[in-house]
Amino acid sequence: MSAPLLEIHHLSKRYGATTVVNDVSFAIDAGECLGVIGPNGAGKTTTIRMALGLATPDAGRIRYFGGDGEALEMPHDALAIKARLGVVSQFDTLDPDFTCAENLLVYGRYFGMKDADIRARIPQLLEFAALSHKADAKPGELSGGMKRRLSLARALVNDPRLLLLDEPTTGLDPQARHLMWERLQLLLQQGKSILLTTHFMDEAERLCSRLLVLDHGRKIAEGRPRALIAEHLEPDVVEVYGVGALALAQDATLAGLAARVEVSGETVFFYTRDAHPLLVALEAHPGLRTLHRPANLEDLFLKLTGRQIREDG
Repeated sequence: MSAPLLEIHHLSKRYGATTVVNDVSFAIDAGECLGVIGPNGAGKTTTIRMALGLATPDAGRIRYFGGDGEALEMPHDALAIKARLGVVSQFDTLDPDFTCAENLLVYGRYFGMKDADIRARIPQLLEFAALSHKADAKPGELSGGMKRRLSLARALVNDPRLLLLDEPTTGLDPQARHLMWERLQLLLQQGKSILLTTHFMDEAERLCSRLLVLDHGRKIAEGRPRALIAEHLEPDVVEVYGVGALALAQDATLAGLAARVEVSGETVFFYTRDAHPLLVALEAHPGLRTLHRPANLEDLFLKLTGRQIREDG
């Protein structure tokens, strides 16, 4: 097997007395999408920042492109590494004074590319981003989804093998998110590798071949999405909501038909290996609404990290 494109070993970072990344290790192989998920403050963005040389680790090692004959280490080889990466940050960094085509041209110059070579790539990059008709438009004239796709196209100017995407679809409406997912899936089909942080569990399940779950700066789980679900969760979930639903969480008979019972807001979640007896028993409560579904990544996320909302970023 070829060496990973990115290897992170025992990475740690502290700010004052707070440890925000605590002994985290992982690797990304060629052609895969590794998703990093976790609550606010889990250490996702700090990990990305260290991988990009924007923050200095207090401990650990970050190694790139070990299979290419010469392993590069961050931050020592930061310039050489960044020349071979594609990056889309959480926030819009497009130049508002340039058109879409000019944003791509100027960004390509940062990599030392010749103007002729960049201009030759611009039409295909705009087509990939579904922005061919916006080549002469400035970012202020674009929708949020268009801006995110332009940022992705810009990250591809130097034809990188590895892309680091920090919450690339945050703030987009469902249609824009789906179009962005389609473009990312195309990149994976072309053999690109992606490190993706996201708050959207459907995004993680749709795009990622493996997941890394962080909480309080630590890695608490890693593996393929369906394998993690099978390892940590019962296969069936029955949600019950409506007037009087919360009282069911204290019903010993119903609780005995489930492996776990959780309450979130006005909804009771029954986790079970066989939903049929539970659904039959719930027929005695016709005024309540039920939803029977398979366990998913959101259930996994909430079981591993808890249901309490965290406001720290």
